[in-house]
Amino acid sequence: MATTKKAASKKQENTATQNGFSKETYLYWFESMLLMRKFEEKAGQLYGQQKIRGFCHLYIGQEACVAGAVTALEKGDKWITAYRDHAHPLGLGTDPKPLMAELYGKATGVSKGKGGSMHMFDVEKGFYGGHGIVGGQIPLGTGLAFAEKYLKTGKLCIAYMGDGAVRQGGVHEAFNLAMVYKLPCIFVIENNGYAMGTSVKRTSNVTELYKIGSAYDMPSEPVDAMDVEAVHQAVARAAERARSGEGPSLLELRTYRYKGHSMSDPAKYRTKEELEEYKAKDPIEQVRRTILERGYASEADLEKISDKVKEQVAESVQFAEESPWPDPAEAFTDVYTQEDYPFVQD
Repeated sequence: MATTKKAASKKQENTATQNGFSKETYLYWFESMLLMRKFEEKAGQLYGQQKIRGFCHLYIGQEACVAGAVTALEKGDKWITAYRDHAHPLGLGTDPKPLMAELYGKATGVSKGKGGSMHMFDVEKGFYGGHGIVGGQIPLGTGLAFAEKYLKTGKLCIAYMGDGAVRQGGVHEAFNLAMVYKLPCIFVIENNGYAMGTSVKRTSNVTELYKIGSAYDMPSEPVDAMDVEAVHQAVARAAERARSGEGPSLLELRTYRYKGHSMSDPAKYRTKEELEEYKAKDPIEQVRRTILERGYASEADLEKISDKVKEQVAESVQFAEESPWPDPAEAFTDVYTQEDYPFVQD
């Protein structure tokens, strides 16, 4: 019996090696994406209860865009994204409790309750924030990549944007500079098909968005981002290029959000058939099937992971509920004034 188990284990190792991904990687993907999904589902529920207010943009359906990139990159690499930003720090290992507290606007939040849904930060994990100005994070990410090259760290920056951001002038200026200086940057378009509620084909003559990179001779490619394996492979290729000094790449991650643009969006601009078509390719379910088919874990094992994730989310809610509100005096901290920069003239 022991010999049979050993042989089976060896067979699994060989399969993982041939496929390029280990059992541990698949289990990480499953747990990480499930945590993103359950966290976002709970956030949506709490928003409906008015526990969370203001803007709130959920990532449900897009989890592979983060999970696949995390396994392809290294500790010390920099991350920056737009305002759909809850999943990125979760994928990087940020504790869900201060993330939920930030959604509540509590003092224990990752941004001290001042950023809310759209402005999560965790620099210790390499996450340089969610940013509310459409496309505004791309020049910042280019600057982060410039710093890595200047300091010769061997690290890179991965900068995410939505499909609506590619029409912003600052994005194109950043693309140009990144190519001129051969910066170690991976530009990622999370193309979920709709810039708010407007489809790509109604706003751009170029609907295959990765082709925009050709104007700058930037290596670019489309990626099926409902497939976490495909995301990992594409990001790994781009990372190798960046670290070898060859410059940036542009990846169009073709993904889908199951919910509207924000909590105030009923998403009536798309059909139920379209939604179901994408749900049939759900990235979490694809990984679940692979794990079960290869014998990496049993249904009972996956249920334990699910229970663990649910407990983490429940603990984050309890933490947020019990955390204090910021002191009103905190409104004046972390705010730059002319006194901080006396050389700046009116």
